[in-house]
Amino acid sequence: MPKEAQKTLEQNMEAMSKMSPAEGQSKIEELDKICICEKCPTYIETGMCSGLSSTFKWKCPTYVGTGAYKHTFCVIGKSTIIKMDKSCLCLTCPVQKSLDLRWERYCLKGSGKEQSEMK
Repeated sequence: MPKEAQKTLEQNMEAMSKMSPAEGQSKIEELDKICICEKCPTYIETGMCSGLSSTFKWKCPTYVGTGAYKHTFCVIGKSTIIKMDKSCLCLTCPVQKSLDLRWERYCLKGSGKEQSEMK
């Protein structure tokens, strides 16, 4: 059986825009599993805890009190708390490849859709 061709950014964004809120959240949770934001120096610099599973993040001694630990900024948009650019791992992220994204620093600049100016 031939391998399915990878969808383009435009196809991925269109498919996600047609999802119900529950389907969209499920897709984000799926992408969170392969996201590498937690390993990024810019993410870590905010006081987020690298390497902890979501179950234990509340125990993080540098927890900044945001109420949530977000990832997949390439999908959800820029962070409201990350302000300092230390470095970027976006170009090496499996989510980037999976969605055929072309940009970086999503936590500071916005989602792939926002950076592409697709509306």
